[in-house]
Amino acid sequence: MAEYRVEFGRDGRPVESDGRLDAAAFHRNHEPIWAVLQKHLAGKSGDVLEAGSGTGQHVVHFAKHSPDITWWPSDFNARHLDSIAAWRAHAGLPNIRPPLRIDLTDPAWCPAMHDGSGPGELLAVFCANVIHIAPWRVAEGLLAGASRYLRVDGKLFLYGPFKRDGKHTALSNAVFDTSLRDQDPEWGVRDIGEISTFAAGVGLALAETVQTPANNLILAFERTRE
Repeated sequence: MAEYRVEFGRDGRPVESDGRLDAAAFHRNHEPIWAVLQKHLAGKSGDVLEAGSGTGQHVVHFAKHSPDITWWPSDFNARHLDSIAAWRAHAGLPNIRPPLRIDLTDPAWCPAMHDGSGPGELLAVFCANVIHIAPWRVAEGLLAGASRYLRVDGKLFLYGPFKRDGKHTALSNAVFDTSLRDQDPEWGVRDIGEISTFAAGVGLALAETVQTPANNLILAFERTRE
């Protein structure tokens, strides 16, 4: 998997002396995202993995509000991994584990998922704003890996812009999609149908679609295989 071409810390936003990066999107979307996740995770315990944690701010916010859940952040980019570790240290929360370096193009993700050093069967997987700034094989690896590691009642949550039936849900998303494809023809806003079709093939079914601000959606998938 190639290094991110969209990299936090190179966008002009401030970088703390300890390496903590700040994502503008976090301040806009963390509350509506958590409102959805909380409904599914309330009263539960277990391991939740965030795929593509970026700066690490989301996982800290989620962990603060769910002390009975153990959160496993992850990323592939070295600078992001440093930021995640710095945010973890800054927060000092006991339910956040050190970040895992995961290559989402590989359905096995990383050795820690099967050598005993990582999480057990996952209560949930959360991934925000990744699959449209990466080749389609990243989405394939994310879905296949989630199906492999989720427990029977586990769920996968995808957040970001999506198309419905081949059409954009907003003009701003269409413009964004064009800009992504101009940067890399393998990038682009994904269609819910395309995602759902591949998901079905690896044992995941789309259970819920939730509208969130800024023309983004959260797609919630559940396992269909024992």
